[in-house]
Amino acid sequence: MVKPNTTNPWDRRAARYDTIGLRAERLIVGDSRAWLCEQATGRTLEVAAGTGRNFSFYPPGVTLVAIDSSAGMLDVARNRAATLGRDIEIRQADATTLPYADASFDAVVCTLALCAVADREGALAEMHRVLRPGGRLLLLDHYERRWRQTRPADLALRQGFVAERRRRLRLGLIERLAARRP
Repeated sequence: MVKPNTTNPWDRRAARYDTIGLRAERLIVGDSRAWLCEQATGRTLEVAAGTGRNFSFYPPGVTLVAIDSSAGMLDVARNRAATLGRDIEIRQADATTLPYADASFDAVVCTLALCAVADREGALAEMHRVLRPGGRLLLLDHYERRWRQTRPADLALRQGFVAERRRRLRLGLIERLAARRP
């Protein structure tokens, strides 16, 4: 077990993260986690995987790599992967400096996490870089007032992703995006 870094606020929240707001998430997010993860194929990178809430939604045959900046969250994610019997490469890393080669993934998934990344454009540029041409970005995020003109999906399209499906849910508070790297 990695000793959590007490300077990372997510480490302090890790143990109780999955129980706080779970009912509200079900109402607001609905089936969006499953909708995204079920579209993943091949070698897939989950950016900001947190406690591994998405792990059970990936289809068989997906080779999953999960990263997060919080050691505490990743401890919970490792336990979840073991409980599910899933062989998942779990690694501590920053979304803005992904430790993977260019074009090394078939899909990148990111759910409800870009709001916590200071450099959202940098993180999306890294996701674009590590995706192979034709690879798919699967993004779920929520709207915040401060993003009025720059929703995460808009930023992804500015990075060069091409939207396949884009949908706003729950009065526009939640947005799902399935896009390809050309």
